[in-house]
Amino acid sequence: MMVVLPSLTLALLCLLRAGAEVPVQPGFDAEKFAGTWHVAAIASNCSVFLKMKDEMKSSITTISFTPEGDVAMKLLWHMADKCQKFDLLFQRSGQAGHYEGTSAEEMRDLRVIETDYSGYAILHEFKKRGQEALSAMQLLTREQDTSPQLLQKFQELIPTVGLTKDMVAILPKSGECPEGVGQH
Repeated sequence: MMVVLPSLTLALLCLLRAGAEVPVQPGFDAEKFAGTWHVAAIASNCSVFLKMKDEMKSSITTISFTPEGDVAMKLLWHMADKCQKFDLLFQRSGQAGHYEGTSAEEMRDLRVIETDYSGYAILHEFKKRGQEALSAMQLLTREQDTSPQLLQKFQELIPTVGLTKDMVAILPKSGECPEGVGQH
């Protein structure tokens, strides 16, 4: 136990440090970024994600911004036999394109790493819940179709946030989620 505890502490510190070094899109423009995006690919070290990644389908994220510059995300996840709705709110963290969410249970750090606003965006989220530290990267596209070049760019960035290629899910197209789905 004496060896495990320092190792765990060191690992968490490395993840926190790695989260702090993730870049943000220079000159990020929230107005251009707002709107509907399709989640085309995800990479994550979350054990729940890793168990479900082969059953997931492309989902829709609607992004809007408050007058204070905070970001609100409405996600519709199309699962095997149902749709799940999530509403998330992140507060602006001083720099446009960098947002934080904090609750009694967890701390979240969301960054827009890269975007061209009209075609694609790559986001990174770091989440710490108790002793658990999770990292996730998402490739968002304005259309459901994703070019091989964008997928390659996404896969090349995965190691820069401490993730590996076996943690990637390229999400197939999905149908529409009906309104009134479950909420989280």
